[in-house]
Amino acid sequence: MKHFFCASLVAAALVACTVSAHTQTPAAPVPANGEASVDQVFAKWTTSTPGCAVGVAMEGRPVLTKAYGMADLEHDVRNTADTIFEAGSVSKQFTAAAVLLLVKEGQLSLDDPARKYVPELPDYGTPLTIRHMLHHQSGLRDWGSVEGIAGWPRTTREYTHDHVLDIISRQKALNFKPGTQYSYSNTGFNLAAIIVARVSGVSFADFTAERLFKPLGMTHTSWRDDHTRIVRGRAVAYSAGRDGFHTEMPFENVHGNGGLLTTVGDLLKWNENFEKPVVGDAAFVMQQQAPGRFLDGHEGSYAFGLMVENFRGLRKVDHSGSTAGYRAHLSRFPDAHTSVAVLCNVSSGAATASADAVAELYLAGRLKPAPPPIEPDFEPPAILLPTATLNEYAGDYWSDEAEVMFTLKVEKDQLVIRRRPATTIVLTPTSKDVFRGSIGGVTFIRDTGGRLKELSVHQDRVFDLRFQKQR
Repeated sequence: MKHFFCASLVAAALVACTVSAHTQTPAAPVPANGEASVDQVFAKWTTSTPGCAVGVAMEGRPVLTKAYGMADLEHDVRNTADTIFEAGSVSKQFTAAAVLLLVKEGQLSLDDPARKYVPELPDYGTPLTIRHMLHHQSGLRDWGSVEGIAGWPRTTREYTHDHVLDIISRQKALNFKPGTQYSYSNTGFNLAAIIVARVSGVSFADFTAERLFKPLGMTHTSWRDDHTRIVRGRAVAYSAGRDGFHTEMPFENVHGNGGLLTTVGDLLKWNENFEKPVVGDAAFVMQQQAPGRFLDGHEGSYAFGLMVENFRGLRKVDHSGSTAGYRAHLSRFPDAHTSVAVLCNVSSGAATASADAVAELYLAGRLKPAPPPIEPDFEPPAILLPTATLNEYAGDYWSDEAEVMFTLKVEKDQLVIRRRPATTIVLTPTSKDVFRGSIGGVTFIRDTGGRLKELSVHQDRVFDLRFQKQR
């Protein structure tokens, strides 16, 4: 797919560039049985369950907004098309847009070092820019993953941006050299929200309200920057347990990475801004959809808070979201001028699969056959190690970066991690000094004499978090 960069063109050339980039084939007609078919996609959500809301727009016009299930099970409040949900990482595109507005006004540059605005970041001895953060190429460890390793996953404590800065200030290493790899990291987007506030001189919530939401008429949209604030019309989030549904709310004030409170109707208004810009201009919306490039020149699939993909032969610009029990997905198909928004208040909401299913209904006849399912990644087989060998790994291991102690013991011929106050994590060996468990991969590191000195925890968003052996 070609990407057009129009920022330096004169007005006439800019119009030509925009038309070329958005050349569209005629949109498919609204299916006669579209609403009934959509009902089947969400049929499992009833008056005894949480549920979802869905919105579809074609040619800039909403053709469907509908809701299923309950917004509040305790008080028998139904979901409606105007119910406010939390959008999870769908929020990231709004944070990126706020940064790009400041770039457009010359108040900062995407290639500025992040430490210019966030001196709390350690100096890793290599350029780490705002652009790197917005493309998930920064190498910054995901702060929530670090806290999960420490035993306090997100939503179990009232995290704030001050906590984010404190956690990041303790990280002694990056996952990789910025610009060389991709690793999804909420940290970069929390820092981006902080940068917007520091550069603009107003809170991130106020900046986006004035510059993004109000111009587009997104009257139901705000940020969860104070989780105790009353938000009229908000759905409670849930997860399913063996004994029924339980509330699962995001009791934290971090935002920018997520935390957008919105409706499907407001998300459709936002998507239309990419077709007919009110916020920014043609060059601005094109820039936001331009995927990032790595240092070696090859192009990734992540733009500025947006994924740029191919969906069965059609271009798709989208993002999913997940925070606590909320699930979300927002898709746009530029060549069909069609958007689909799904917001759910239950962790099993499958918003992405539902959004794709709805898109298939409204884009019928324009999509190629579905590809075969992708085979799961190979997982190395477990091996057996004698108890005497497992006992070598026993001891206390401390991490300054996560501020937590792991106590390793052998119990019932298994090596386990004990973590305060009452967590036990079983480790399964896959080779000498290499284990896996619910915490991720665990590798033991020896000194030149062969004595154990450290263990390293490896996850998708934290590549090498070290714990030093204490005894």
